[in-house]
Amino acid sequence: MVRQLETDGFAVVEEAATDVIALEQAKGVGEPWTDPGFIDRIVALQRQRRLAASGDVQFHDRSALCTEALATFLGHPPSDLLLEEIAALKRSGFYDRRVFFVRLMGFIEATAARRIGLEDARRFEEVHERTYRAHGFELVPVEPGSVVDRVAAIRRHLEAPSL
Repeated sequence: MVRQLETDGFAVVEEAATDVIALEQAKGVGEPWTDPGFIDRIVALQRQRRLAASGDVQFHDRSALCTEALATFLGHPPSDLLLEEIAALKRSGFYDRRVFFVRLMGFIEATAARRIGLEDARRFEEVHERTYRAHGFELVPVEPGSVVDRVAAIRRHLEAPSL
């Protein structure tokens, strides 16, 4: 979906956790998410990518709030770096208070980085939702559908007059 948004001319900030996992696995670490330092590596890469991004409208394929949800889901306490990043983002108002919340499609394709089943993915989605709401964000659901349909729903929301 982010590829389509990028093709449509929007700035896209890549998701970081999968890249951190791939790098660690390339170094021989089979399950890098078991190390609490994993969260800080994600935060650092997210920050680097966020600071390098430009464009009036940006789509971030995950944020520090998603990383907080990941830490919660994995049972890692939120690190100081993560808490500092979230506080800085909230102080600056970097993210719009309305967040596109892309719902699960109803199936999961396993990869080397994604070894989660559908039931755990649903639980993870709930943790994400609670995390964003706890930080005061309004979730704009993007329901299951084709990439074309989902991107069209996002574009309709962006083009709708503000209330």
